[in-house]
Amino acid sequence: MTDNTSIPSDEAAQNATLQKAVIVGIQPGQSPRVIQEASRFARLLRVPLVVVHVDVTRFVTYEDPDGYVHSAPIDINFDAGTAEFEAVQSEAAQALQGSGLTWTARQLVGDPALAIKALAGKLDAQLIVVGTRKRGIGESIREFFTGSVAARLAHRQHRSVLVVPLEEPVPDSQPEIWTE
Repeated sequence: MTDNTSIPSDEAAQNATLQKAVIVGIQPGQSPRVIQEASRFARLLRVPLVVVHVDVTRFVTYEDPDGYVHSAPIDINFDAGTAEFEAVQSEAAQALQGSGLTWTARQLVGDPALAIKALAGKLDAQLIVVGTRKRGIGESIREFFTGSVAARLAHRQHRSVLVVPLEEPVPDSQPEIWTE
């Protein structure tokens, strides 16, 4: 089951059915290993899975008392976040096909760590699953300015965070993690 929650009353009703869920943060084109690990834990815990994509090109302007979030774009390219969310939904549907798992997809906006933390609080999530980032100079620069989503989640809330490696591990004999 997938949906894109956009109506405030629907979101509140859906949140009630998703209590204690496992939340997995996904980016388009990310290794399927991340969602596979998240679905494994959701099955083990017998809870729903919430697949989350955070649109970092938008920011929260205000939140209604019922929890509905209003946002505005940072960039005039409105379609980028929509296309990424559609890609995440498609990848999740493919990865979870035949799993028998109850799941839904949500698009959040703003800072990934803060957005996922807020959703985890609303759902009283049991576990948050994220992937490591790809190695490379561009990602190193981004992380320098914004910080690691996994580390920020681990230090800013009380839920367990599972960090799934995306690539082959760096050999112990290699002194530098990022060689570019």
